[in-house]
Amino acid sequence: MASIQRPASSGSGSDVAIDERKRKRMLSNRESARRSRMRKQKQLEDLTDEVTRLQLSNRDLVQKINAKERNYGAIESANNVLRAQHAELTDRLRSLNSVLQMIEEMSGFSVDIPEIPDSMMNPWQLNRPIQPIMADMFLP
Repeated sequence: MASIQRPASSGSGSDVAIDERKRKRMLSNRESARRSRMRKQKQLEDLTDEVTRLQLSNRDLVQKINAKERNYGAIESANNVLRAQHAELTDRLRSLNSVLQMIEEMSGFSVDIPEIPDSMMNPWQLNRPIQPIMADMFLP
């Protein structure tokens, strides 16, 4: 930095004091600028660390979501199989009951024909209290 030259005075102490103050102020400004650069560098490092941490967290969450989606697909598939089996068994039970009714009508004997419970006819209408889904039910 270029310094401003002043005409030399007759050796007064005030010029020396002013130069000393300027020198101290320059040193103070340099130190302040150095601290400011360090703060900005620290801030940048902190933000970079946070970005890395959030990216890792995001990747972990995406993996968990994908695993839950695969589990859901497997459960949905198994549920579809069970629904098909339920429909088939309900049809069989109806057929067997109709056969029993025909036997009863033809033979004159009283045959105990069990009634098909409503829970079998309408499995989606549960006769028990519904429990709320808790968030921790989905954790591994």
